[in-house]
Amino acid sequence: MKIKITVLYTCLICLGLLGCNKKEFLDARPNSDIFIPTTLDDCQTLLDNDAIMSVTPVLGELSADNYYINPSSSFWQLLTTKEHNAYIWASDIYAGEGNVIDWNGPYQQVLYANVVLEALLKLKVLPADQQQKNNLEGAARFIRAYAFYNLAQVFAPPYDAAIATEPNKGIPLKLTPNVDEIIKRSTVGETYLQIIADLKQAKDLLLTDVPFSNRNRPSKPAALAMLARVYLSMRQYDQAGLYADSCLRMKNVDTLMDYATKDTNSQRPFDRFNPETLYQSKFIETSVLKAGSPTRDCIVDTLLYRSYATNDLRRLLYYTTVAGNVNLKGSYNQTNFAFTGLATDEMYLIRAECRARTDDITGALKDVNALLVKRFKPGTFIPYTASTTDQALALVLAERRKELAFRGLRWTDLRRFNLEGRGYTLQRKIDNQVFTLTVNSPLYVLPIPPDVLAFNGIPDNNR
Repeated sequence: MKIKITVLYTCLICLGLLGCNKKEFLDARPNSDIFIPTTLDDCQTLLDNDAIMSVTPVLGELSADNYYINPSSSFWQLLTTKEHNAYIWASDIYAGEGNVIDWNGPYQQVLYANVVLEALLKLKVLPADQQQKNNLEGAARFIRAYAFYNLAQVFAPPYDAAIATEPNKGIPLKLTPNVDEIIKRSTVGETYLQIIADLKQAKDLLLTDVPFSNRNRPSKPAALAMLARVYLSMRQYDQAGLYADSCLRMKNVDTLMDYATKDTNSQRPFDRFNPETLYQSKFIETSVLKAGSPTRDCIVDTLLYRSYATNDLRRLLYYTTVAGNVNLKGSYNQTNFAFTGLATDEMYLIRAECRARTDDITGALKDVNALLVKRFKPGTFIPYTASTTDQALALVLAERRKELAFRGLRWTDLRRFNLEGRGYTLQRKIDNQVFTLTVNSPLYVLPIPPDVLAFNGIPDNNR
């Protein structure tokens, strides 16, 4: 019989970070929301909980420069405290409010992964079932790494060797479901070492095929893609390029969709089972970045939209124009919530960027052109050329922003660009008041939720 435990209790096990009394939860009546797995199928069921596993933090994207909001609209007045303060880069995002899903959601994913990993250590299986057990371990390690990485993009500084060993700048690395274990903040270096270690083990354990009807299940190509994303964020471009290349050797150009076959009039032009998608996830729900919103007051950045060529089908498939304002359409998850998962188009752009950074102009342009010929109206795309590394890199980065807009990558890109002297100063204007986010500002690291600080005693980020 499955041993039942409550979701709130499991969250307490996971972190010891919720601002509530532990005994209160221990005395709570169990329910059937989550169970301790005793079979391989139980483990799969726990990891298949898409409502838990499929969400990623949204605070970074809310703070990025892909959109703006009309401050005179009623929509602006209806924003939550978190949405409002993230938009203007306030020092205090939460105004004392706790239970922040951007923090709790990923740590709940970590909990599920840890429960499965512990269960698998105790499960004895027949030789015929060993591959399934290995795949489940790989999936749990991938999910834990995915959650840790997404947390680090919001609540820890970007990776920089100069600060990698400084204490209390990383995230709490919860690696067991032990109820009595209280975890402090790691260093940034320890955070990324753990993420990479989990992903490297995952890639050797996971199956090579991307599950067609279960894109929320990790696979070896997804683990390779995630390693490429992680190393890119660390500015370790040689490793990022190698892993992107390894992923593309398994999922090549044949997986790229021809956008000319998509219905530009549809509000959801992409199927969630499209051939590019390697792993499905989406933002935590927010009215700001929701396609098809009746208010239409989240407006795509004007310069971003104008950067698409007239014959570029992404202008029509990613966006829609209502009353003169450009708004979002549905994305690769076939919902109104923006896709934040892994896909082969991102791998082409990572490999292209890494090639450009190592003076392989021909290779970089080959990747970009292979992607863009699938994005333009048939017969209209003129392949890019470049005579210098700087030109090639500028082309790649411009296409990266256009192709991957609203996928939860822009905030990470801004942070790494800041560190390499390629940063931008961002501004918002509200009622004649200008809010500015300067290059390398401490506001690029969001605060730890107040209930976490109160309960666990970990230090907050300096903003």
